Amino acid sequence: MAQVEATTERVIAADAEAVFDALADYSGTRARVLPEHFSEYEVREGGDGEGTLVHWKLQATSKRVRDCLIEVSEPTDGELVEKDRNSSMVTTWRVTPAGEGRSRVVVSTVWNGAGGIGGFFERTFAPKGLARIYDALLAKLAAEIEK
Repeated sequence: MAQVEATTERVIAADAEAVFDALADYSGTRARVLPEHFSEYEVREGGDGEGTLVHWKLQATSKRVRDCLIEVSEPTDGELVEKDRNSSMVTTWRVTPAGEGRSRVVVSTVWNGAGGIGGFFERTFAPKGLARIYDALLAKLAAEIEK
């Protein structure tokens, strides 16, 4: 099993603290900025950063739906880590200053991919598809914060 990784980033015209707070707001902002690939979104514990437990279904393709139960931690300042209890998937959000009134958000997801020919296709196509999904989320986040 090879590890599969998808990464995308965006610069948002807002300070890093405001962007991080919006990303960590699972009971408010996060629910509003999810693209159509996410369904059945439900905060089960917490709702603001560290200690949050949230559920969603992620529809990566027309045939591939992943049922996610996410535990949120904040290992360092400006970093959110989402670990899926139902799989090996881990998503890390890093928010850093990017100049006056701007911040850079980098989102990276890793998981243990399948073996064989299915694994080849997963490693080839899944990162691009997941990056598109997170690009859409970051665009909606930017629109929400830059109001």
